[in-house]
Amino acid sequence: MNKKTTAHKSNCPINLSLEIIGDKWTLIIIRDIMMVGKRSFRELLKSDERIATNILSNRLSMLEEKGIITKKNDISHKQKKIYSLTKMGADLFPILMEIGVWALDHLPVDKKSTVHLQMLLDGGEKKQKEFLEELKKNHAID
Repeated sequence: MNKKTTAHKSNCPINLSLEIIGDKWTLIIIRDIMMVGKRSFRELLKSDERIATNILSNRLSMLEEKGIITKKNDISHKQKKIYSLTKMGADLFPILMEIGVWALDHLPVDKKSTVHLQMLLDGGEKKQKEFLEELKKNHAID
């Protein structure tokens, strides 16, 4: 856990969490890395939500600074960076799942965009554990 001391509005656990993941773009980026498998700036830029390059750059830097993701050079391209989740980032999986479940219950979601979530829900705890193990393997998380 990153223990860098900064001024917080409060030390409430919900406030502290929202200071990191409490905006739309941050969770969209985490969703795309985690659930869609996007790993480069260019891939993340192609999200359906059309994030601006400056916002994407800012959020990626913040997520790296907070220990949610790591960035390393792509050996196949000198200027390309590959983003990976850390354990701290992968631990956001149940939160994203619950946000998705809430949306399924209360919002007019597009069935096409819920296929992956529905597959994880239908597969139950076993499928979700398998997904997390694969995620940890793909992102080199111990």
